[in-house]
Amino acid sequence: MINFNYEIDFELANETVVSKWIEDVIFEEGYKLEEVNYVFCDDEYLHKLNVEFLNHDTLTDIISFDYTVGKIIQGDIFISVERVRDNAKDFNVSFQEELHRVIVHGILHYCGYKDKTDEDVHVMRSKENQYIALIKSI
Repeated sequence: MINFNYEIDFELANETVVSKWIEDVIFEEGYKLEEVNYVFCDDEYLHKLNVEFLNHDTLTDIISFDYTVGKIIQGDIFISVERVRDNAKDFNVSFQEELHRVIVHGILHYCGYKDKTDEDVHVMRSKENQYIALIKSI
């Protein structure tokens, strides 16, 4: 089950399409969905989590808490809509594309992908692009 929660005045326009897309990504990666909760928030909300749980005093676009066991995907993904909006401008892409990138980024972490080394980042970006193309075709 995919749940979308909103801590700010924001709402996905196409929750059903995005849910189906996320489920397809999980299936394509060889995993099974148990439950993923997305929480859309602002910078302040996410910054507090970053400091409290990760000891990082920085702004970020996403924090994910992974409760996956084996091949069963479970977790909470917090996304700062403010950061996504700013990053979309910085990367010269649409807000929607950047939002989709961040949404799938969290899922890819649950599927075992990392982004600590240059090689890991390359693989992660490739997977993100693959799945962003998939949602664009829906």
